[in-house]
Amino acid sequence: MLLEYQIAGYVFNASCFTTKQSTFLVSILFSMKKHLNIILALFFLTSCSEENAYYNLDDYAKVKKTDVHIHIMSDRPYFVEKAKADNFHLVNVALEINKGWDDVYIKYNYGKKQQAQNPETVDLVTSFAVSDFDDPAWEEKVISWLDSCFDEGAVGVKVWKNIGMVSRDTAGNLIAIDDVKFDPIIDHIQKRGKTLMGHLGEPKNCWLPLDEMTTNNDRSYFKKHPEYHMYQHPEMPSHEDIVASRDRMLEKHPDLRFLGAHMGSLEYSVDELAKRFEKYPNMAIGLAARMGQVYYQTVENREKVRDFFIKYQDRILYATDLADNDNMTKEELEANMEAAWKRDWEYFVTDNEMESDLINSSFQGIKLPKEVVDKIFYKNANTWFALNP
Repeated sequence: MLLEYQIAGYVFNASCFTTKQSTFLVSILFSMKKHLNIILALFFLTSCSEENAYYNLDDYAKVKKTDVHIHIMSDRPYFVEKAKADNFHLVNVALEINKGWDDVYIKYNYGKKQQAQNPETVDLVTSFAVSDFDDPAWEEKVISWLDSCFDEGAVGVKVWKNIGMVSRDTAGNLIAIDDVKFDPIIDHIQKRGKTLMGHLGEPKNCWLPLDEMTTNNDRSYFKKHPEYHMYQHPEMPSHEDIVASRDRMLEKHPDLRFLGAHMGSLEYSVDELAKRFEKYPNMAIGLAARMGQVYYQTVENREKVRDFFIKYQDRILYATDLADNDNMTKEELEANMEAAWKRDWEYFVTDNEMESDLINSSFQGIKLPKEVVDKIFYKNANTWFALNP
């Protein structure tokens, strides 16, 4: 009698059984064959479905991505070359810091040079200065400058935290983004179909003592820049005051396409962000330099954070604030870029247990579905900045 039987790919040895026992066993096995095949098929289908629904670490360089908040202040090609190698499109952002229009011109022109050499990889966000805010010709100057940038292909306009926290008018008053003098500028940006990117305010950590801050990068930044550490300047506006000024601006311009840089200065709470998303349908956020706060909230309540990213998947854009200021070697710059980009990729596409120097606790990745990752890393940039990379 045959002592071995192969059923559904499995070999069964019947040599230890009597003939009657073997016959009975084989009849059972053959009756199970159909069900076993179904079980195996379901197992493989489930595995394939899982593979098709999610990315993994190896997909990183294969998937198109956009970083909507970077600063290249250099003529060298290293940043763009690394972006190309890692399948990233870039939005280079100009801004005014403390040198008025010179800041704007210098930073914008660095971006123009990079775009001229790599038009398929680099898009530009321009800016304007408020150093001459009280000049009667200021409005006309700003609109003329923005039009020249838009005609060259700029996809948006950046306003920085000097508005609301640093820059003052000739009477000594802080200039706020809801000032009526901004209204015709903002209306013009909207009319031209461009996006306003606003770094208005700072993370809530800025109003806390260093040892109470939730992220290490905030602690390091404000230790180096005490002039921006609002905890040390109680005479300055509160975090709530600055956010309220931004919100009033949005209420005046409900059709404006607005990107809140650095998570709209509401990085500390996905609940607060959700309130703004519900109230302002034309508001989105970029994640630049605030992934530490995302990780921190993930430690506290991973499912809430994951649900937030899924629910508002059309309103969140990947961004880093990475920069090239000629202060690193080529190798250092590339390593810095890759570390940030791959760290965030791992967080969004896996459920790995992770660590980061941004916070002191370990955390678990949120493993978002492919379609959500595609929006955050690529499609939303095309929508909110009208890109066509």
